[in-house]
Amino acid sequence: MNASPELTPSSLDIAAIRNGQYKTLKAAHLPGVDLSGAQLATVDFAKANLAGANLAGANLQHSNLRSNLRGANLGGADLREADFRNAELQGCVFIEAQFHQTSFAGAFMAGAMFSQTDLSSTDFRGADLRGANLSGTNLQQADFSHANLSGANLSKANLEEVNLSGTILRGVNLTEANLVCAEGDGAVWEGACLDGAVVTGGILEA
Repeated sequence: MNASPELTPSSLDIAAIRNGQYKTLKAAHLPGVDLSGAQLATVDFAKANLAGANLAGANLQHSNLRSNLRGANLGGADLREADFRNAELQGCVFIEAQFHQTSFAGAFMAGAMFSQTDLSSTDFRGADLRGANLSGTNLQQADFSHANLSGANLSKANLEEVNLSGTILRGVNLTEANLVCAEGDGAVWEGACLDGAVVTGGILEA
């Protein structure tokens, strides 16, 4: 099925959405919708309103999620190769979600929760991650260049070979983080906590 712009729950078959029968939900108005465990691979949600939606455990592989997902629950969701570029993801929950070649470039992600998640090689270029919880995450070779991580929690995170070039890291918590071979050329480190962090082999410049 193909959905027209600005469709609402009353005009959409939610069961059909859950089963993957809609491939286009551009600009659909679905705040708070329960799509937990739904089959939503390759669905186009561009400019949709999914604020507060429950997408826990959903299959969203290859989906276009350049939409409003403020406060949505994506815990345990399959987000491999999903496109979140420039999306509104403030306060979203991503705990235990699956990521591979996922892009969050330019996304607004203040207060998002990723703790204990594998985010290796994920693209966060230019993203706003102020106050985000990334504690204990695997961020090896992730790209945070020119992102804003002010006040974020990255304690005990693996940031080996991560790109922090031009990144704003004011007040960030990097306690016991692994920053081996991380690149931080031009990063802003004012007030960052690096207690117990391993920073050898990189070009971190405070």
